Amino acid sequence: MAAEAISRALRDGALEGEHAPALTIKDSIHAPLGAFVFDHILAQLSSNISSSKSQAQLRIVDCYTDPLGWKSQLAESGIVSNRSTQNATTASLCKNARDLDMLFSSIVELGKEVIRETKGRFAVAIDSVSEILRHASISSAASLLSNLRSHDQVACLFWLFHSDLHEMKASSALEYISSMVACVEPISNTTNGKGMNSENLPLIEQNLGRGKFSVRFKRRNGRIRLMSEELHTEQMGINFVPAFEDYVTSQSLVPKVQFSLQLSEKERNDRAKVVLPFEHQGDGKPIQIYDGRRSVSESKTENKETNAEKMHVNEDSGRGEIIYIRDSDDEMPDSDEDPDDDLDI
Repeated sequence: MAAEAISRALRDGALEGEHAPALTIKDSIHAPLGAFVFDHILAQLSSNISSSKSQAQLRIVDCYTDPLGWKSQLAESGIVSNRSTQNATTASLCKNARDLDMLFSSIVELGKEVIRETKGRFAVAIDSVSEILRHASISSAASLLSNLRSHDQVACLFWLFHSDLHEMKASSALEYISSMVACVEPISNTTNGKGMNSENLPLIEQNLGRGKFSVRFKRRNGRIRLMSEELHTEQMGINFVPAFEDYVTSQSLVPKVQFSLQLSEKERNDRAKVVLPFEHQGDGKPIQIYDGRRSVSESKTENKETNAEKMHVNEDSGRGEIIYIRDSDDEMPDSDEDPDDDLDI
């Protein structure tokens, strides 16, 4: 299934000489289940790491609690107590989300601390890029993700992206960087172009519990692989099931032609009787084509039957020569001289 294929790709990590696999998880307000998918993939990767099935390790950089350092400044001044930073013992707090170069250095330094003893690689999970785009430009965020993916110690990375909060160019930039794009879409159309209201509230509640999960994989040879399934929220998390309805729908989209692509038995026989222009017919006589290896006697017999006046066989030398007879005296003989040599140009 699509979710399992994503987990395997992130588990296997980067190959030697290649960039790390990168996943974009897209959702919207009409299907706000991206966080469930993010948590599911993070749990799968953590399980693989704990069982030594993955080359990655995990560490958290907190850019959400105090992205601009305001809470720290208030805590230092004694106005408020900074309980969030006191409880964040397992996370490194980022206080300037605008400086993505510093954020990149922080991620790399934390990753190196985790893998110092194992000498392996570390994974990067970002929740979410939409938060980064609140404080930084699209080009800066894309540069951060691209640098992480090309880093030789990053095994894999994935991030959550709320597509309806940003322009189309932001989504296109993230998809260009990614090797996998997972989209969570509503199964039922909730708005029909009229916006949300009490009439379509049942459909909205229905999309909160399930959605369409489609994944696009970019292969190393440039080809694209598409997979689709349904996801359902449960008490213990989410569950993925094959989308049989989507498969049937895709089959019905194939256009129906008004002619048959198969030949009948009569049409096959008629085609076999067609004489192609390059085939030698021979008019019922055996066809003989000179291949340059016939004997002198065979050449003599054939030459006498075809044109005895214009073809003469030299019996002494054993070689044939062609004697050309002009049709009239007006025809000039062949010569190496230039016929316009006497012209003064």
